[in-house]
Amino acid sequence: MSYYKYLGLDNEPFSTSPDPHFFYHSLSHNTALKRLEIAIRLRRGLCIILGDVGMGKTTLSRLLLQTFKDENDFIFHLILDPSFKSEFQFLLTLVKMFNITPDFKSTLDFKEALEKYLFQMGVEENKTIVLLIDEGQKLTPENLEVLRTLLNYETNEYKLLQLVIMAQVELLPRIKRIRNFMDRVALKYTINPLDELETKEMIEFRLRQAGYIGYQSLFSDEAVRLIYDYSQGYPRKIAMICHDALEELVMRDAPVVDAGIIRDLILAREDVYAR
Repeated sequence: MSYYKYLGLDNEPFSTSPDPHFFYHSLSHNTALKRLEIAIRLRRGLCIILGDVGMGKTTLSRLLLQTFKDENDFIFHLILDPSFKSEFQFLLTLVKMFNITPDFKSTLDFKEALEKYLFQMGVEENKTIVLLIDEGQKLTPENLEVLRTLLNYETNEYKLLQLVIMAQVELLPRIKRIRNFMDRVALKYTINPLDELETKEMIEFRLRQAGYIGYQSLFSDEAVRLIYDYSQGYPRKIAMICHDALEELVMRDAPVVDAGIIRDLILAREDVYAR
């Protein structure tokens, strides 16, 4: 039996998988999501969301997809790993993703086909094409240049491609070195870590989402304070510590996760949490 069943829970509350059902909407995450939605609806072009590892960027991208899932005029395409080795490989992936027959001999042919597709979909069929790229820090300078070219395709009123890049902060200095790239940025937003109150709220929210209905919290206030101090408000690290803490709670047959359990975990698994 899984540990969470012993606690009367229906599901694992602290998985690190990008599940929108368990995503706690902090002020920073909500702001990013709302600004993205507005920028896409207005067809403003390039949006860049920055954040360190474990800040919830991937889950945020899933929430963005969910926001538009019932709207047929918005067509989303998702690239999870953009570490393409060449411009040709990247362009080939894009034309296949857009269902364009890849019968071309040069990168120029690819770009012309993409421009034609974006014009047809965006102007003739009035569809909004959104390309969502996760792990954007893996984009090579060569392929960032490809994206810059695609952002040139526009009408007098709007961009034909809505490009959302989720990336670690290391991407920013690289794109600043590409001529005219930053000029095309309609939205640049950095996701901030949770504060102590949000850390507590995230823990309680995930427990409720997993089916917890007890009156007493499973985490003492001091335990939450230690989790916040150690995690610095990074959602993934909070989830990892809480997952291990609940397992330890079951093993010790204790009523709540107290500060002692958290201290023991940090000492024993510091190398894991530091990744």
